[in-house]
Amino acid sequence: MSYAEVYAQWEKDPEGFWLKAAEAIDWVEAPKTGVTDKGNGFYEWFADAKVNTCWNALDRHVEAGRGDQAAIIYDSPMTGTKRSISYSDLRDEVAVFAGALAAQGIEKGDRVIIYMPMVPEALTAMLACARIGAIHSVVFGGFASNELAVRIDDATPKAIIAASCGLEPGRVVAYKPLLDGAIDMAAHKPEVCVILQRDQELAPMGDRDVDWREIASAADPIDCVPVEGTHPAYILYTSGTTGQPKGVMRPTAGHLVALNWTMKNIYDVDPGEVFWAASDVGWVVGHSYICYAPLIHGNTTIVFEGKPVGTPDAGTFWRVISEHKVASFFTAPTAFRAVKREDPTGAMIKDYDLSSLRSVFLAGERADPDTITWAESNLNVPVIDHWWQTETGYAIAANPLGIEQLPVKLGSPAVPMPGYQVDILDDGGHPVAAGELGAIAVKLPLPPGTLPTLWNADARYQSSYLNTFPGYYETGDAGMKDEDGYLYIMARTDDVINVAGHRLSTGGMEEVLAEHPDVAECAVIGVADQLKGQMPLGFLCLNAGTDRPHEEIVSEVVKLVREKIGPVAAFKMATVVDRLPKTRSGKILRGTMVSIADGKDWKMPATIDDPVILDEITEALQSLGYAK
Repeated sequence: MSYAEVYAQWEKDPEGFWLKAAEAIDWVEAPKTGVTDKGNGFYEWFADAKVNTCWNALDRHVEAGRGDQAAIIYDSPMTGTKRSISYSDLRDEVAVFAGALAAQGIEKGDRVIIYMPMVPEALTAMLACARIGAIHSVVFGGFASNELAVRIDDATPKAIIAASCGLEPGRVVAYKPLLDGAIDMAAHKPEVCVILQRDQELAPMGDRDVDWREIASAADPIDCVPVEGTHPAYILYTSGTTGQPKGVMRPTAGHLVALNWTMKNIYDVDPGEVFWAASDVGWVVGHSYICYAPLIHGNTTIVFEGKPVGTPDAGTFWRVISEHKVASFFTAPTAFRAVKREDPTGAMIKDYDLSSLRSVFLAGERADPDTITWAESNLNVPVIDHWWQTETGYAIAANPLGIEQLPVKLGSPAVPMPGYQVDILDDGGHPVAAGELGAIAVKLPLPPGTLPTLWNADARYQSSYLNTFPGYYETGDAGMKDEDGYLYIMARTDDVINVAGHRLSTGGMEEVLAEHPDVAECAVIGVADQLKGQMPLGFLCLNAGTDRPHEEIVSEVVKLVREKIGPVAAFKMATVVDRLPKTRSGKILRGTMVSIADGKDWKMPATIDDPVILDEITEALQSLGYAK
């Protein structure tokens, strides 16, 4: 069937479509109903089902005779460690660790915070929680104490599972002082902290702390506990506009069905093949495509503890793909931009055999055409931009390689996936014409596996996502659709700037800047202007080895924007900086940059990768007469 036929099949019978997809899952009690309307924009999927996620990710593959296949390949250039863990061995480790958690009093419905680096035990902890029906909430290892404290108070965990440390290039990050500081700040106190001691930093143990290996060695394996289809698999916190993080809740049954469906239909991998998402378990990509989807589908997943550059060089990605025979690779555009900046011609790619690689997928930040073109020309495989959110858990729009490879349109993550009717709306909630910029919204109900609400915050869920456009989920992104139905995600709604009455996309300007041969990465923000309301301002990071005068490059990019977008963009200002402020997942902190430029109060973002960069940005803005 073609993409159009599959999408039409879903449109004709949405419930039947997903109930059919559900047949690929091992159920304790299979669902007979698809979606249940709870009223006021709230929906549930597969509410009458009973199931266990861990059984579907591990036990059923072992039972089917595939226990010897690698479930996890751990590759850590930080420690020089490489290790393969079979489905049988992982099932056994998870069953024992689940038994150890149960012995500590953890039961179905209890919350467990996981505060871990990229080590296989992070996945063991997640799956052990799923095995006994505990609800995990992974917090990025090394997160600041005050941010961890907020999540402790919101999730009220009975236990926290942490490692003694994480590793960054050139330094060891001790987790235990951060964890202890968070618990001191939090009103809620966990009963127990399970600590995985790593050789690089042994953590001092306190009264509530127990050693991972000690409790596991004393535990008996435990069977999977069936849970209701609507039972939360996990809570994952995403930043909120109020500064209070939003706890995105993931329902068990829909999560299983949707993720399993995506592995073949979107990523076009078969069970037994190696799938690599170069992310972190602290992010939604790590949940969906490092831990759950590959294992549910019977793939081998890679747990990579390293960076795109610097561990040891810009060839790390290609080494991992070559050594472990990766079939499909998923990363963020920002990672490729970092590699491209260090190795603009892709010379290092030629050192590795990438014959196993069939496709590359990008998500997490807009994939600019320049980055896609660079990757396509150097890797000689389809490079697919696709678009989704923490809230949805998997792609809203993609090029579904397992159904049909559609023509790639640079700058577009292609077309809506089954389950998503995506409309572009004006401020009044009316659909706009093809090619017009507007707010991107998805018609309710959302498909299985997406958030049904926020953890203990129904009213906030409504106000954040449902109230702006009745009958729709508001994505918070702005963009347009072309005549072929391809989506273009141009910016967060907040990043659409108003220049003398013209609504302009900062993303469109960034695409033009990225075309300049000396520009490795860029960002455009709208700064306050008394005459025109807002004016665009560009930040340019240059390729390694570029030694031309910065004024020349700035002059050339200003000319480029004038040629490609026109005088209406009023693009006259740009500055060269060493790096851009980003979250650890690679998103550029444009909102924070705007607040600094306009002299408004701002708060240090909890997810920032390196706070020092904001000092550099402030200096650059001050040199242009902003950030007063």
